[in-house]
Amino acid sequence: MSNKIPMICSTLLTRFNLSFMNLCLATVSKKLRAQVFNYIYRHEKACCHLPTVHHGWIDNTCLTHGNLSQRRLFYSANSFHAELHKGISRQTNVLASEYLHANDEETQRVLSTSMKVYDDFISQEEEESIFNEIEPYLRRLRYETSHWDDAIHGYRETERKHWTEKNKQILQRVKDLAFPPGVAPLAYIHILDLQKNGYIKPHVDAVRFCGDTIAGLCLLSSCVMRLTHEKDEARYADILLKRRSLYIMKDVARYDYKHEVLPEEKSVFRGTVIPKERRISVICRNEPEQKQ
Repeated sequence: MSNKIPMICSTLLTRFNLSFMNLCLATVSKKLRAQVFNYIYRHEKACCHLPTVHHGWIDNTCLTHGNLSQRRLFYSANSFHAELHKGISRQTNVLASEYLHANDEETQRVLSTSMKVYDDFISQEEEESIFNEIEPYLRRLRYETSHWDDAIHGYRETERKHWTEKNKQILQRVKDLAFPPGVAPLAYIHILDLQKNGYIKPHVDAVRFCGDTIAGLCLLSSCVMRLTHEKDEARYADILLKRRSLYIMKDVARYDYKHEVLPEEKSVFRGTVIPKERRISVICRNEPEQKQ
């Protein structure tokens, strides 16, 4: 069968104009999918390109017992895709230059690999589904004027472990994309509801509560997040988070940069005002690292 792999790849890529990601999904057999991936990867290293395959590197791909994991498949120096459940690929990859604007080249370079944004990760109908599940409980809470650590103003929040089956599947897509195999997400998902005039002050999430990755769905409103280097506040970047987008903040962005959500009067990205309304974040984190 292995000698037929080049022919299969060529046919799928050219006749059906499949991307690399969809090519892997199109090969339903787990064993064949692994063979196709290996062929493409070897060919890529030898020839530096394939038709419709324009990725600079592939990292954190997991081949286990002949099965290409549908998690953490990266390609392109400026953006990455992740393999999700077959038939689900709602997310739109956005080049870092489109959602990230830093005040210096080094910050732009560093954050473009550790701060990723996916526009339209969920549909309007999926947004409504999540909102309808959490809104009845949020309505019973009052907005607080300040957080216990003074990081958030004009907010109400809760955590949720159990979800409807439909919303559980949506959140599983987030986890599949954000966390590699073997990394355990926190069981409880954080829900943060910001008023129109609410905002989040610069902070770094406590390492004792969560690990190296923070993944958040943006509901109801767009906003601008700012990342500021913890040791050099002259280095910062603004991140455009559109309604129904997903952001994944990890490693350097998570540990070395403070993050904040700008208040309404400062909600500007590259000179354009980003209207800010009530915004709900649905945030998945992973377990904190265990100290030896």
